[in-house]
Amino acid sequence: MKFRKNQNKEIKVLKENKPRVYKVNPRKKIVIGLWVLLALSFSFAIYKNFTAIDTHTIHETKIIEKEYVDTHKVENFVENFAKIYYAWELDDNSIDNRMEKLKGYLTDELQALNVDTVRKDIPVSSSLRDIQIWVVEPADDNSFDVTYSVDQLITEGENKKPVQSAYEVTIYVSEDGNMVLIKNPTITSIPAKSNYKPALIENDGTVDSIMMNEINEFLTTFFKLYPTSTMSELSYYVNEGVLKPIGKDYIFQELVNPIYNRKENQITVSLAVKYLDQQTKATQVSQFNLTLEKNDSNWKIVRSYQ
Repeated sequence: MKFRKNQNKEIKVLKENKPRVYKVNPRKKIVIGLWVLLALSFSFAIYKNFTAIDTHTIHETKIIEKEYVDTHKVENFVENFAKIYYAWELDDNSIDNRMEKLKGYLTDELQALNVDTVRKDIPVSSSLRDIQIWVVEPADDNSFDVTYSVDQLITEGENKKPVQSAYEVTIYVSEDGNMVLIKNPTITSIPAKSNYKPALIENDGTVDSIMMNEINEFLTTFFKLYPTSTMSELSYYVNEGVLKPIGKDYIFQELVNPIYNRKENQITVSLAVKYLDQQTKATQVSQFNLTLEKNDSNWKIVRSYQ
């Protein structure tokens, strides 16, 4: 009986020492898996975002480097060429000298192409009054297309007449910086007046006549003082940096067609201002688009916009 009791005790101890088995809820496994998937997706999104920013930044840098090209030398080369190409006198030496000087600008092929373009028997002479460079744009890595216009004075006997024309040439620039024309002056056109008409600004009726008169008085006072005012004097009427001092001897004449509209607690004003220029004696008309605010009893210009 004693032995049996000990045996039962041993069985009981074994049962107590048996390790516990924890069962994981299947739903919990799914939840953990979803969280892991979400974390991976978020990490991938961050990686893609930074990669996209880096690529975009590199792309923009390349564009800036490509756009910034100093074309002053090309423009000067074309202007010096034009002074020779579009000017000649009614004598053989002048025409011969012209062709000789053009050798410093034209390829051999273009020199041959320009033989007799100005013949010694023509009855006119030409002087170049003006040249304007309109467009300089890269044709390839070493060449530039240049569009320009010339104003010539053509003399035939006693008659003189101005002639305006536009041309395009191509300039090749070698690695050492030397240049040569590789395309003869070819007729083209330059920009003309556009038919664009900006939208008209009109009073929308949000500013009554009493306030209009009040603002008119303020603007008249301001624009009388504006041409000769210092920065500190302007600060009473204008927020800092909105309008810069002029320092000119202009005499105020009048406000022209002021248009007022209210936007919440601000008033927008579009107007022209007439001044008499004391030096040229001409009337100067300036246009302004301003935003005004009233603090206590004083108006102030808080913004200038296009």
